[in-house]
Amino acid sequence: MAAGISKATEVLIDLALEEDLGKQGDVTSAAFIDANSIASGCINSRELCVVAGSDICSYIFTRVDPAIVVELVLAPGDTARAGDTVMTIAGPACSILTAERTALNFLQRLSGIATMTKSFVDVVSGTGVKILDTRKTTPGWRELEKAAVRNGGGYNHRMGLYDMVMVKDNHLLAAGSLEETQTAIDSIKANYPDMRIEIEADNLEQVARFIELRGVDVILLDNMDLDQMRQAAAMKRGDILLEASGNISLATLQDTASTGIDLVSVGALTHSFRSVDFGLDFHGP
Repeated sequence: MAAGISKATEVLIDLALEEDLGKQGDVTSAAFIDANSIASGCINSRELCVVAGSDICSYIFTRVDPAIVVELVLAPGDTARAGDTVMTIAGPACSILTAERTALNFLQRLSGIATMTKSFVDVVSGTGVKILDTRKTTPGWRELEKAAVRNGGGYNHRMGLYDMVMVKDNHLLAAGSLEETQTAIDSIKANYPDMRIEIEADNLEQVARFIELRGVDVILLDNMDLDQMRQAAAMKRGDILLEASGNISLATLQDTASTGIDLVSVGALTHSFRSVDFGLDFHGP
């Protein structure tokens, strides 16, 4: 396993390469490029963006052929302008061309997430409000996509079902009474003392009840309007944080952040981003 690359990411990359190469490999490069030809090139950004996944992109080239030498110019989290070089590449020409599309696919998608995240983070700059992602990620890509959110200045909500308790409306319906909910929370705190507990509220009556529960760290205000958020913020006490969620866009974010909430979770960061345009400018043999 390469340094800094998890086993899960290695498997994902290998699946992507297998998908592209099939059983025949890169037929075009094999036919048109001399096997001994050495070339160089660079990956450039075609637009202003926040770079994410440049380390993964670099690793893919060397995964295809260890003889490829990659030098990162821009690290994850760096800003690239149109025309800026992200990395330089040198080595066997066939191998560079074979790795190109898979490497760029990872770079453009992850940079798209980081760039979109940065646009949300910029809107709330100076307010103390944090932008969070959600679990609405591409299956198998969660580790990488959540890293891209961090590269854009955002924060990760939870990695999965295992590292944070998120009590939603269906859980509450199944649990029954508020007393039974409190018993479940007490049990979690006894077994997992450091586990954060968040509970979803659909209305202000629920907010008022959930604030009284022991052990709750965050109350999620689900699809509440601005007035409801302000009223919820006025109820807040102690260390409980309020998180706004549900159809929040760049157009509504500033008003949302002004209500007194602490966190805003945005599923769009990982399900509605636009990939960034990068290109490999191949210098040839």
